[in-house]
Amino acid sequence: MNRRIGTFALVAAWLAPALTSLAQPTASDGSASWAPSRTADGQPDLQGHWTNDTFTPFERPVELGDKAVFTPDEAAAFFRSKVDDLNGQEADDIHYDDAIWQAENYAKVASVRTSLITEPSNGRLPALTPQGKERLPQQRATQRAVSADSAASRSLGERCISWGNVGPPMLPPTYNANLQILQTKDLVAIRHEMMHDVRMVYLDGRPHPPPSVQWMAGHSVGRFEGDTLVVDTTNFTPWTNFRGSPQNTRQDIFATESMHVVERFTRTAEDSIHYSFTVEDPATWVEPWSGEMDIRRTEGPIYEYACHEGNLGLANILSAARVAERARK
Repeated sequence: MNRRIGTFALVAAWLAPALTSLAQPTASDGSASWAPSRTADGQPDLQGHWTNDTFTPFERPVELGDKAVFTPDEAAAFFRSKVDDLNGQEADDIHYDDAIWQAENYAKVASVRTSLITEPSNGRLPALTPQGKERLPQQRATQRAVSADSAASRSLGERCISWGNVGPPMLPPTYNANLQILQTKDLVAIRHEMMHDVRMVYLDGRPHPPPSVQWMAGHSVGRFEGDTLVVDTTNFTPWTNFRGSPQNTRQDIFATESMHVVERFTRTAEDSIHYSFTVEDPATWVEPWSGEMDIRRTEGPIYEYACHEGNLGLANILSAARVAERARK
């Protein structure tokens, strides 16, 4: 018997609304007459609870080539296949029950996009530079860790430090792809459920600090160009990891201190923000790359993601390794 009987109603609830209105690949869905509300300071109001949850893959499947968008029928079929995959986890797959862990109280939304990456035209990350290739084996060993010498030898995700979804660029984690935006005249705060991170975007005109001052999520300064918030981020660390979206989040792509990200947030409707970004790191990729997606309004609040308090997996990995070592002596 399929052990997901209890999730069938939820999956059915996803399908109907998701397929009645397919998300389009640009911000053109918003009505030409619609204008965003304003804060007391006159800025476009980005505040609220949002999600960037999506089934759209970060990179386009190779077999699709330069096909940037599906037809509506293709998009519907792709969406159904992803729901089937989510609900079809094998009973002997000893892991979380994905159909429960990756479900939310809002519907999934089908999209005609074939990838979150829009440039290069093949929808895939550019080739690595020679320096990037040289770093790759060590990075893969860290993110797909087989060593249990210490907690430091395990991945950032296992250690409840980062899944890479905070970005920038902001790419959805496998589950809990929820965020809250708060806004004042001089600051935009983006609070992520995973891993309970708050990202600050300074609007007060301050410059970036010297390169020696670094953060995993970089240092972000922003300005409004019309109705669009433009965010410029530098000052990353060499351990800034990212990937996405579902099933791909905890992967082995890292950037360097040279990474530079420009993001654009534009309210296109009462319940939608169009989000786009461009990433460049001459020490990692041979050319810049860009992507886009729609961020949808959800109902809050966001609850604490208490990762460390329940992180028995890491302790058990390390303690089991010590038991195995003693057994070999």
